Amino acid sequence: MTISIRALSVAAVLSFGALTGTAAFAQDNPMVGGAAMFADKNIVENAVNSADHTTLVAAVKAAGLVETLSGPGPFTVLAPTNEAFDALPAGTVETLLKPENKDQLTKILTCHVIPAKALSTDIVSMVEADGGEHVVDTVGGCKLTLKAADGKVTVTDENGTVANVTIADVIQSNGVIHVIDKVLTPKM
Repeated sequence: MTISIRALSVAAVLSFGALTGTAAFAQDNPMVGGAAMFADKNIVENAVNSADHTTLVAAVKAAGLVETLSGPGPFTVLAPTNEAFDALPAGTVETLLKPENKDQLTKILTCHVIPAKALSTDIVSMVEADGGEHVVDTVGGCKLTLKAADGKVTVTDENGTVANVTIADVIQSNGVIHVIDKVLTPKM
């Protein structure tokens, strides 16, 4: 048993109120999983439309986090792709989705969520201000290390797994999503 939907949590880092007050339309947001992402919809409303995040959405539902991630936030969610979940050891996702593993699944997923709104520019600024890396606390109590170099942002979990932000700054009505290519896990 390892990580299943932790992606929901850890994508960007702490920068309160980083978004501007202007309304953004789908054309202002990158496409994710072949779907338009609308800045006036919440994290869950947009994520369900991404063909690349069906595993994450299933995990969020199994963990009972739909209401939370539909709430006011603000949240920064690091959203692992289906491919990231597929890279986990065989049977991991299926095991985590079982009702008896809800607590572990919830822990993993909430370690992908930062209780603030942080755009990629905010992350880069924090990393630079901290001399090359910035540690952030997640809703799940995990510590993630953010780094930025050569125009790329990476997130390292407590176990040393390094995820690349592949799509940044997907603005939501209750925060921002950053798509990542690995599932992050808490130190157990």
